[in-house]
Amino acid sequence: MGNRQRGKARAPAAWHKPLVTGWKLDRAERGQLLERFIPRYADIVADHVTLSLGAAPLPTETRGKIVGEADDRQGVQALIVSISGRTARPDGSTYHVTWSLDRSKGRRPVESNQLIAQLGWSPLDKPVPLTLLPARF
Repeated sequence: MGNRQRGKARAPAAWHKPLVTGWKLDRAERGQLLERFIPRYADIVADHVTLSLGAAPLPTETRGKIVGEADDRQGVQALIVSISGRTARPDGSTYHVTWSLDRSKGRRPVESNQLIAQLGWSPLDKPVPLTLLPARF
């Protein structure tokens, strides 16, 4: 018999979600926003605004404004966010919160970026203040 190594079996390499730097929504304010902006799809996300993928310094901004909305009417709804007067992220995409999805149709939060880039967004009549909590997740 050949040499067989004994010991603990190795677990398969774990899949790791990429690190995201950005802002979490304030949980108390989130509830109020969900009443104001009714989710159109069954799966509510309403969790965060992305600044960048990967390790990056935490942002210093703590206030933003919801200035618009995007919905493809096929299962993805997003709210557009302005931070320091800008809706454009450093990578050229748009600050937003994925608001709701229809996961039964295979829709995923990352599709909000494509929705906004392809279909654009509609401005709100009046911006809505938003508390932003700098975070990595």
